[in-house]
Amino acid sequence: MLAGVRRERDADVIRRPNIEPLILDITNPEHIRALAERVREDPQGRALRAVVNNAAVQANVPVEAFAIDQWRDMFEVNLFGHVAVIQALLQSLIDSRGRVVNISSVGGKIAMATYGPYAGTKFALEAVSDSLRREVAPHGVQVVVIEPGAVRTEMLGRAIASAHDPLAAMTSEQRRRYGGLVQAVNAQAEASTRSGLPAEAAAAVIAKAITARKPRTRYTVGREAALLSVTRLLPDRLLDRIFAAALRPYMPKEEHNRPGSPHGPFGRSIRPPARGGLTNRSDPTTREASPGWTL
Repeated sequence: MLAGVRRERDADVIRRPNIEPLILDITNPEHIRALAERVREDPQGRALRAVVNNAAVQANVPVEAFAIDQWRDMFEVNLFGHVAVIQALLQSLIDSRGRVVNISSVGGKIAMATYGPYAGTKFALEAVSDSLRREVAPHGVQVVVIEPGAVRTEMLGRAIASAHDPLAAMTSEQRRRYGGLVQAVNAQAEASTRSGLPAEAAAAVIAKAITARKPRTRYTVGREAALLSVTRLLPDRLLDRIFAAALRPYMPKEEHNRPGSPHGPFGRSIRPPARGGLTNRSDPTTREASPGWTL
């Protein structure tokens, strides 16, 4: 197995007799060219069986407050980098009749408040995956999407530590407008992730997607699977109220009492769900720009 990492210290941690770490930033064309060459010139002549794209960078920021350069950076990692890896390795996958496994998110189906940038990249990855699947199926290549919800990983600590960065970058008017919302989303995300599935459970689903003789086109990981089914049936306005109600227990008290606050009226006719309900995976402002793949 070849495993892409961005730092030498990470390579040392995961190195095993059957795991070969490679320094790889999928936004770096030279790294991708080196990867493709390594695959083509494998010393043992092994075929490439699967590519697992799991790079991700995330920030929970309102659309207005996320600088356009930050939007571009996020799309570079979460979408364009994956496409670049696929383009570089697709011929090898066609030769072996292998498969592509793209790690998306429940956020690729649902876009809650402050998830606009991240969900935008994941919605796009879902669309690219669908199109690619239909393009390469005649050539024997399968494309699978994994949609995780809340999963406990080491990324959580970094996410929590940087959760207040978006607020610091906002103007005073933006903080007045969105400060309570961002705090509530981060609190809800932390609670949801701490009660989420262990990383091993998500890894087992990914392994199944790689090894199953007839894999499904999509696998949802975690309790958010039920939420995805419900959202397909409900009108948008009702979903807006449900998601707003889900945030209310996490909203700062002063936000409830502030005159004209948009958060007070929402969800009055809906009982707010228990903490951790109706949530999506959230790792505010994290970056892991290395894919994994098998050889």
